[in-house]
Amino acid sequence: MHFKLLLSVIFLLTLNEGFCRTAQEWKSRVIYQLLTDRFAQDESHSTHSYSGCGGGNYCGGTFKGIINKLNYIQDLGVDAIWMSPIIENTPGGYHGYWAKNINNINPHFGTSQDLKDLVNACHQRDIWVMVDVVANHMGYPAGCQGPGCSPDKRDNFTGFSPFNSAEHYHKYCDITNWSDQNQVENCRLAGLPDLNQQNDYVLQTLLKWIKNLVTTYGFDGIRIDTIPEVQFRQFSTTQCIGL
Repeated sequence: MHFKLLLSVIFLLTLNEGFCRTAQEWKSRVIYQLLTDRFAQDESHSTHSYSGCGGGNYCGGTFKGIINKLNYIQDLGVDAIWMSPIIENTPGGYHGYWAKNINNINPHFGTSQDLKDLVNACHQRDIWVMVDVVANHMGYPAGCQGPGCSPDKRDNFTGFSPFNSAEHYHKYCDITNWSDQNQVENCRLAGLPDLNQQNDYVLQTLLKWIKNLVTTYGFDGIRIDTIPEVQFRQFSTTQCIGL
């Protein structure tokens, strides 16, 4: 079980058969992983407008930038891309793994239409698109980037959407023993607020969100980040999973 949990997992949604790719089909694909912010700017950006690029700052990569580089990707012999998370993040979340609002596209990367255009452009070239999602945690609360914040800041969830209440999270604790699966699933990774998937609202909202990503944008697969820390069994009832 733990071996499987440590693998990157592709969620292939049975909720819309038109977009569901089987595990066997994915095994036939050559996958190129990219971090949207760091991959390619589009013609409306320049390195000069992102002089602070690097570290925790945005560098200006966009969905349009990826579209412009599809020839390059295809020339590598690649027929699938694995994108970093696409949603709105808390400050410093250029990588996409510090969610602020799971229902908003990160404006640094472009618009919802830009993302649709990217997936469509990939499909026209028979390139499949897999996107990363984070079901384990949200980003850092306001004024609390990293461990060691005061309790009033670390447990202030009002800036998040839709998980803006303490009941949506496990009670505060840090992961200190990675051999203790209960701690791994219920405590915070690097101080990031840990979502409680045993809360029915949290679970159903996450499942609906994942379904909407696929039906709205036409993704061919979903990878779940930080899978060892997620109560994975909660997701296995409505999706098919390919490793």
